[in-house]
Amino acid sequence: MEDLGAKVSYLALPVGTRVYDVDSAPVGVVEHVLTDEPKDIFHGVIVAPPGPDQSHRFAHREQIADLYERGVVLSVPGAEMRDPGEDPPAGVVEEAAHHPVQADLRRAWQRLSRPR
Repeated sequence: MEDLGAKVSYLALPVGTRVYDVDSAPVGVVEHVLTDEPKDIFHGVIVAPPGPDQSHRFAHREQIADLYERGVVLSVPGAEMRDPGEDPPAGVVEEAAHHPVQADLRRAWQRLSRPR
């Protein structure tokens, strides 16, 4: 596994960060960080798969060992991540992600928030 950098808060975890399972195998990249901002609760991350023929997965906060600048390390094998629809907050994000306006807004935000 590559150098993942310093540990970070879920608040600083960028979309596109690589995700590794407990055995250091890559399982995808962070698609969305799920939080309840008013209550400051971290639910987990939606993980985009490495291949187009695979489905998105959800890593609940209890399945995440550590968050780093350049990587998320799970405490479980990648196969133990759930389908986003199995978790209410994750299912809402997954459903919204397929809405065309939501996708356009996400791309615009990523362009604006990208470090220069």
